[in-house]
Amino acid sequence: MITMIKSNEDNIVALVPAAGIGARMNSPIAKQYIKIGALTILEYTLNNLLAFPLIEKIVVVLHPNDNQFHLLPISQHAKIQITYGGENRADSVLAGLMLLENDDWVLVHDAARPCVNHADISNLIKQTLRERKGGILATRVTDTIKKASCYDMNYIEQTCDRRLLWAAATPQMFNVKQLRENLAFALKQGLTITDEASAMELAGIQPRLVECRRDNIKITRMEDLALAKFFLQEQGFYQES
Repeated sequence: MITMIKSNEDNIVALVPAAGIGARMNSPIAKQYIKIGALTILEYTLNNLLAFPLIEKIVVVLHPNDNQFHLLPISQHAKIQITYGGENRADSVLAGLMLLENDDWVLVHDAARPCVNHADISNLIKQTLRERKGGILATRVTDTIKKASCYDMNYIEQTCDRRLLWAAATPQMFNVKQLRENLAFALKQGLTITDEASAMELAGIQPRLVECRRDNIKITRMEDLALAKFFLQEQGFYQES
């Protein structure tokens, strides 16, 4: 059960950029439409978010040439609104933010992360609303990380201090007005934006790192599908075809 962790003034919405083609999957269809059992990856992700009681609505950002989403039953859900994205993730997120109110708090979540845990989302919201400056779900790095040489990337330059390293995940939660302005500025300047937090960092903001479970995986390659199926089964979300 999710306890109430927001005031009546805090409107929380989710934004799911789903305009990518998933080139690393080596699949003839965009990865968000690959099926795991009876449902597509995107359907699992949206069902998961819809089941979280504090989310008022979900904005799904599609590729302009998308001809799949309207075929999914979930596309008719009353809480789901769609718009169309741009050339990259940041453009798509910015397009989605244009539909939201300045005072909203947005949870930007990867379409290919269907296994995020509700307790982790709850913790992210709680900590973010307490500090009011934004935060992201992330996992601590446990592997030994090597930095490659800038002169030859096949050779090690140094071993990184993993105590300082985290792997960013989603959702990433920020005030809509702040994120919209910082994303737009970064894009205008031609800066590299790999996630929403990076746009905030470029503006001098230090978002909160909120540790999440390691089963909040992003499906990136074909071998990730079996792992995602296992986690969905463990969480009770998996639907057999």
